[in-house]
Amino acid sequence: MAEEPIRVEVVAALPERQVVVSLEVPAGTTLAEAIERSGISSQLPDFGIDPGRMGIFGRIRPPETPLRDGDRAEIYRSLTADPKEVRRQLAEIEKTRRGRR
Repeated sequence: MAEEPIRVEVVAALPERQVVVSLEVPAGTTLAEAIERSGISSQLPDFGIDPGRMGIFGRIRPPETPLRDGDRAEIYRSLTADPKEVRRQLAEIEKTRRGRR
């Protein structure tokens, strides 16, 4: 007897637009396979899917990770700014602001 299919979502987001694709896939489908089956790359042709920038529910996972029913497969875009650098700059601004009082 074949296993029941599972339901998953594949999600990718740009600053101005988010694409969510719900689909049924066979049990045992991997993260990479679900992303491929979703067709999301045709909806966001300039997105650039990188195997090192995908995950499940906000946690980076390898492309070969099998999905479970209800999983949210996510494709992450590269950061436009280094978070550590942004925090450093904000701390410097705050320090300067406090010094003016």
